[in-house]
Amino acid sequence: MDVKANCEIALTHLKNRQFISAHNMFLNQANDLQKKDFLKSALLYILASECKTEQGKESKDEILQAANLFLKYSKSKDAKNIQGSLLCASKCFLSLGEFDKAKETYQKAKSIIPETVDTLNTIVIIDDSKAIALKLKTYVEKLGYQNIFVYENGKDGLKGCLKLFSEDKKPIILLDMGLPDIDGDVVASKLLKEKHDVQIIVITADEKTTKRVYKTISSGVAAFIQKPFTLDELKKAIDIAESEYSLLQ
Repeated sequence: MDVKANCEIALTHLKNRQFISAHNMFLNQANDLQKKDFLKSALLYILASECKTEQGKESKDEILQAANLFLKYSKSKDAKNIQGSLLCASKCFLSLGEFDKAKETYQKAKSIIPETVDTLNTIVIIDDSKAIALKLKTYVEKLGYQNIFVYENGKDGLKGCLKLFSEDKKPIILLDMGLPDIDGDVVASKLLKEKHDVQIIVITADEKTTKRVYKTISSGVAAFIQKPFTLDELKKAIDIAESEYSLLQ
C-alpha cells in the first residue's frame, strides 16, 4: 500500500478518534520516509504528535523528530521553500520549550527574502475595534490583497473561517486577543483543531511574555504582533504565513 493510501486510512482513524491506530500509522510512515523525503516525514511526525496530544500524552519525541527533519529539508539542494521549513522547525522548538533554538532558527528564516507569491491568499480580520480593523484592512489592501473578510467578534469569525475551509480556501487570519464574546486564544485553538496548518497572526496589546499570549503562540500560530504596529511588521508576519502555506502545498 502506498503512502497516500496509508495516509488516507490514518486520517480516517484520526477523524473517528481512533488515536492509537492513527498514531501508529503516521509514525510508521514517517519512519519509512525519513531518509527519502524529509518534508513528508516531518509532516507525518507532526500528525503523529497530534494523535498523542488528543490522547492526553506527551509528544516531544515526534515534535523533535519533525523539527530536525524540517532543518534537514532547509539544507537540502531540492528545498523549494527554505524559509518556510525553518519557520516550521522554529515553531516545533518553541512548542518544546527550546527557546534558544527556536530564536536562532527563526532569525535564520527572517534573514531570507521570500520569493514573490503569484496568488495571494484570503485575509480574515477578527477584531472588535472598528478603527483597528479598518487600519488592518487598509494595510493589507496596500500589500495587494483583495479578498478580505472582517468580523467584529469570535463567533462570526469562526463561522466565516469554517466556511472558507469548506471552500478549500487557505485564509491568513489576523486575530485580536481581546474579543467581546470569545477570547482570541480560544478562537485560535478551535481553528487549529479544525485545520492544523491554518495561518494565524495574533495581534494584541498584551506583552509577549504573558501567559495567555505565550500559550497561544506555543499552540502553533504563525506570528505575533504587538499593538501599536506598523505596516512593515504586518508585512513580515503575512510573508511568514504565505511562506508556510507555500511550503505545505
